[in-house]
Amino acid sequence: MDSEAEPPETENPPKRHKCSACYKQYKKKEHLIEHMKISYHSLHQPRCGVCQKHCKSFESLREHLTGPLPKGLCATIFSQQGCQLCLSIFDSAVSLREHLETCRLSSPAPMGTDAMPYISSQIDDLDSYDENGAGGRPRAIAMDCEMVGGGSDGTLEICARVCLVDEDENLIFHTYVQPIIPVTNYRYDITGLTEENLRNAMPLKEVQKNVLQILYNGESTGKVLDGGKARLLVGHDLEHDFDCLKLNYPKHLLRDTAKYRPLMKTNLVSHSLKYLTRTYLGYDIQSGAHDPYEDCISVMRLYKRIRGQIHKEEGYGTLTSNNNIGKSDCWESEKVSNLTPDELYAMSRSDYRCWCLDLRPNLAP
Repeated sequence: MDSEAEPPETENPPKRHKCSACYKQYKKKEHLIEHMKISYHSLHQPRCGVCQKHCKSFESLREHLTGPLPKGLCATIFSQQGCQLCLSIFDSAVSLREHLETCRLSSPAPMGTDAMPYISSQIDDLDSYDENGAGGRPRAIAMDCEMVGGGSDGTLEICARVCLVDEDENLIFHTYVQPIIPVTNYRYDITGLTEENLRNAMPLKEVQKNVLQILYNGESTGKVLDGGKARLLVGHDLEHDFDCLKLNYPKHLLRDTAKYRPLMKTNLVSHSLKYLTRTYLGYDIQSGAHDPYEDCISVMRLYKRIRGQIHKEEGYGTLTSNNNIGKSDCWESEKVSNLTPDELYAMSRSDYRCWCLDLRPNLAP
């Protein structure tokens, strides 16, 4: 009788190549390299406080922690020790409670439409007003505009109200704007504005002059490019505001919560300011008519919260539109195929400028 056949030897499972940032695995090394070339992983990306997985946005991190299919251990720890607003994880329930007292903010008192039509208490003192922050870094100004409708169907955007606040939430400029064409829809449910509010409003050219005077802070355009005293401008969908104001401002000085990658949806579509405020600051805005002062403060708080993140920088950089040249060349080198996943990660750079860098001096475009 034949002896029982021995079971065939099991082959070693194929080696998987795992990304050190998002933990995706690939059968071939070249596939991992291609992933690293287009993923732009860096220490500035939102990361899980438990497993340290990198995510493209705070929304994808939130899904990782609390979504329909959350990561098991991470979700369990986060449910007990995590902040639902900033997504940080703390070592104890006591630490979490203490954190929540400062993380969850209260809604600012809206200005309404009965406020003074024109406030500009700081314009004459720009040279002495908050020229630079600590270490010579540029200070920030938040701006919000309200639009009414023009044209036969009321769809043309006309700037009707402008508001600016500083980093300390002080109102430094507010005015109603004289319409440049007849208003056919005041959009009262949204703006709260009527014909009376705009009757003796400031002409658009004067509004433009005052806004630029505040933002440039006495600097010439040439000095702005070298990082002078000009302000960072914070807002939500600033391109829309500038279109209606018929103004331009250097892109490297713009901080737009509608366009900042970590605050966008996973498909890179913008969230509303109302959603961002409720999700990351813990209170509601725009429950009735939109108030530009309330929106300015909320967008400034969002910016400061994101700016206040602590990211290590040793060995890692951040791309801008001006220094992306040549990055692809380093990935084409034959030596790349011999690098470990950790070494590939060390080569990777973010494709957006993290706002945490604004706290460092000598801002450059």
